[in-house]
Amino acid sequence: MTALVLDGGLSTHLERLGADLGDELWSARLLLEQPELIRRVHADYFAAGADVATTASYQATIPGFVRRGLDVAEAERLIRLSVELAGQARDEAGGGLVAASVGPYGAYLANGAEYTGDYDLDEDGLFAWHLPRWEILAAAGADLLACETIPSYPEARALARLLARTPGVKAWVSFSCRDGERLNDGTPIREAAALFGGNPQVVAVGANCTAPRHIPGLISCLSGGLPVVVYPNSGETWDAGHRRWLGLADPVEFGQAAKEWQEAGASLIGGCCRTTPEHITQIRAHLS
Repeated sequence: MTALVLDGGLSTHLERLGADLGDELWSARLLLEQPELIRRVHADYFAAGADVATTASYQATIPGFVRRGLDVAEAERLIRLSVELAGQARDEAGGGLVAASVGPYGAYLANGAEYTGDYDLDEDGLFAWHLPRWEILAAAGADLLACETIPSYPEARALARLLARTPGVKAWVSFSCRDGERLNDGTPIREAAALFGGNPQVVAVGANCTAPRHIPGLISCLSGGLPVVVYPNSGETWDAGHRRWLGLADPVEFGQAAKEWQEAGASLIGGCCRTTPEHITQIRAHLS
């Protein structure tokens, strides 16, 4: 089975290139301050062997930008810019796909809620919160939307409703998971994935921003349904008390694991937090 190679950690590579992301807007701040650096990151991932560029819209939201002092029109422009930058890098690379990142509500909260699903909004509130950015990204010219790091069942239901509202849009849906079976809010991933079963708009369902050791179990839970997308983090752990990552990330080992994920049934494979172009090079080498 041929696999599509996704890119790696956008913010991780931005930091390696000298960007300061110590801000609640995280990588989205650079849409305002250093857009060319974002385009370079996309270009570097294409050069490393990625087939897909995932845009810098994960934490780019209208309320987030407005809270920073921008007006709504400027916030909307920056969200569209995230797709334009990825498209420019794709065109310079001579081909590939652009996936517009739809980050979870928890990313906007900037309090780690994307790793717990502990939200102050219900399904209707999440639908209303996602809707403005969703409509912008759906019309921005991306090949598909990447609904990613989704930690909760109510948010998954809200996304299913947004898809129904925009029937011409393709998407993948990727959950953040606490173990090899369940989303971070405790919902079995099989139950959450069932929301999208048989939906022709959904190209894949899977997991991201999850420890690599959980990926085989999650693939097993998803086998027999939609194509599976996986792009875990590097396996390092975040020490919130000291605000630092602990552990080491070996790109070669990550590439070897990617081959195992492909053999287990995943067909879209990349990396998330703390993965780099070197990880993507190794994925490409091992999947080839």
